[in-house]
Amino acid sequence: MKTDQIVNLSRRRFVAGSAVSLAGLTLGIIPMVVAEQREAGPGIAGQAPETAGDFSPNAFLRIDANGIVTVISKHLEMGQGTYTGMATLVAEELDADWERVRVEGAPADAGRYNNLFWGKAQGTGGSTAIANSWKQMRKAGAAARQMLVQAAAKQWQVEVGEITVKSGVIRHAPSGRQSGFGELAELAAEQPVPESVTLKDPKSFTLIGQRIPRKDSPEKINGQAIFTQDVKLPGMLTAVVLHPPRFGATVSKIDSKDALAVKGVREVIRIPSGVAVVADDFWQAKLGRDALSVSWDESKAFRKSSAQILDDYRQLAEKPGLTARTEGSAATAMASTDDAIEAEYSVPFLSHSAMEPMNCVVRIDEAGCEVWNGEQMQTSDQHQIAGLLGLEPHQVHINMLYAGGSFGRRANPAADYLLETVHIAKALKPGTPLKMVWTREDDTHGGYYRPLYLHRMRAALNGQGEPHVWEQRIVGQSILKGTPFESVMVKDGVDMTSVEGSANLPYEIKHIQVDLHSPELPVPVLWWRSVGSTHTAFAVECFIDELAVKAGQDPLAYRRKLLRNHPRHLGVLNLAAEKAGWGEPMGRNRGQGIAVHESFNSYVAQVVEVSVRRSVISVDRVVIAVDCGVAVNPDVIVAQMEGGMGFGLSATLFSELTFREGRIEQSNFTDYRILRIDQMPEVEVHIVASAEAPTGVGEPATPVIAPAVANAVYAATGKRLRQLPLRLG
Repeated sequence: MKTDQIVNLSRRRFVAGSAVSLAGLTLGIIPMVVAEQREAGPGIAGQAPETAGDFSPNAFLRIDANGIVTVISKHLEMGQGTYTGMATLVAEELDADWERVRVEGAPADAGRYNNLFWGKAQGTGGSTAIANSWKQMRKAGAAARQMLVQAAAKQWQVEVGEITVKSGVIRHAPSGRQSGFGELAELAAEQPVPESVTLKDPKSFTLIGQRIPRKDSPEKINGQAIFTQDVKLPGMLTAVVLHPPRFGATVSKIDSKDALAVKGVREVIRIPSGVAVVADDFWQAKLGRDALSVSWDESKAFRKSSAQILDDYRQLAEKPGLTARTEGSAATAMASTDDAIEAEYSVPFLSHSAMEPMNCVVRIDEAGCEVWNGEQMQTSDQHQIAGLLGLEPHQVHINMLYAGGSFGRRANPAADYLLETVHIAKALKPGTPLKMVWTREDDTHGGYYRPLYLHRMRAALNGQGEPHVWEQRIVGQSILKGTPFESVMVKDGVDMTSVEGSANLPYEIKHIQVDLHSPELPVPVLWWRSVGSTHTAFAVECFIDELAVKAGQDPLAYRRKLLRNHPRHLGVLNLAAEKAGWGEPMGRNRGQGIAVHESFNSYVAQVVEVSVRRSVISVDRVVIAVDCGVAVNPDVIVAQMEGGMGFGLSATLFSELTFREGRIEQSNFTDYRILRIDQMPEVEVHIVASAEAPTGVGEPATPVIAPAVANAVYAATGKRLRQLPLRLG
């Protein structure tokens, strides 16, 4: 079902005129195999249609008879600017008029829309959208341009080399002829899809690197953007689920009499994850759930508190774990020193708390299963749903809508809330559309958190005050164990997401030992924006600061020495320090802190200014320097640096989930605190000019802020804070 068949939207009226006509040129541009393994990767599949004018869903681009260019984005737009980035890459090589470019989400089809860095899987994550599409989408635009030029040359009976294209207009200067894309669309569709294309020299870019309007902003401002919550299909019902109060508990007994007496409530359905109440609308379903009486079997339920978990982790940290990195002979070198520096750092469980909590629309009929969702992991979710229903994956059709944030939550290998919806829809009359909605409280209590981690650090300094021994022991749950990613990303028992940022420590140190304990708890965990770097950057960058102070050296100069062979780290470090005025007097109760970190192949440094009054930490200014290769959309990069930093600042100062006897104590933004707008510091973002291929920007700013703030607090107060969120007194 297309979006123009969605009726009676809850908050928005779908504008029929926004649907792009399929008349005219439909170009199926499939990724062209290139030599570089990282660019092409395994699993590039699909071919251009035999007749170029045929409509095909394996397209990245189509042009209608009115000259409107529609870019098909294989990646989810969840606020990070992906639609703008995909469109920029295509429009640059096509030489399209930016005002006449539209974007729509691709269907679930890994054969055509796979993430080139993920092999045969389609999905958005790991800050890979622009990076894996960098040449693929540009080639799509270049091929389309070449076909349009060939069509013009054929129609005008002129040489191809005499034709130019600019801002959506094709011109032949010698004869004065010109045409828009739409006028040549039908003839262009008859041209063969080129086997190879020549991409622009970066010196000729007119859109890449420029500040251009985002493609998703107008729809979101005027109310046309369709999120899952906006979908209302004929005959659709709504469900909410009552989940167990503790992880590991199961349903013992259900009394549904009072729930079924609520007006609009249709059914009460037991599913593996709890008890669903199905009603005509959300509020009726919620009232029905409130009236539901359920007894729980908690004989196998999780009952520990956060303090107990941390104590257990401390005991584990007393003994060696699995080796994540070893260089030199750290144990021998440490045994010969009598002046080791030690520290312990810890971070709590965290919620993703996307502004749009989990939701999904599902309809199951004889043809298969159709899903409407802010879809982040198409291939994984498609297979999970197909497995549950006994279908082939191609029988599960997923419509990718806008998502109101994710931060990792919608990229869940367990497909939890999707399967929940399918379980409920299975119990209904075939063909009945069902919307399932989680409340904010459901999402806070329902699991899939950033794990709690403990870091035990030890180091020894040489005669120049530089660390020559580094030992780091990490304790925390594995995100990947039991998932399809385990076979690829867990090596010799080490979950690489648990140790990233530490196992690839960039500082020049002779003896390094990093090891890991991955205790098993029934608490569901998942990647959270910037994944392992969320905790490793905090421990590493704070400890480096401690070593600098121990050595009596400036933290910036100390890092410069230890990063002398890492020019991109140094580049952002020096730029941030210069722009921030590092070392200038701060005054009483004020301080500067600095941190640098690489994640997702991007390099970020931050200098923070804080003031402390009556044990309250105020972050006043943050200067960010980022090296992410070619800056495709500078405004998007700035927004992601600001947003990622703000997201991380929430966890630095406020956010935490705590267990008491197995129950999460927080419920909503009243007690799971996030940064408020009046607490946002002044932010400056500086982008390093680069000719390197673009890398991720959605996540790399997040992990750097916590250590920069903690180091600034030390500069202001002389107190080392080693536990997040930071608290004085």
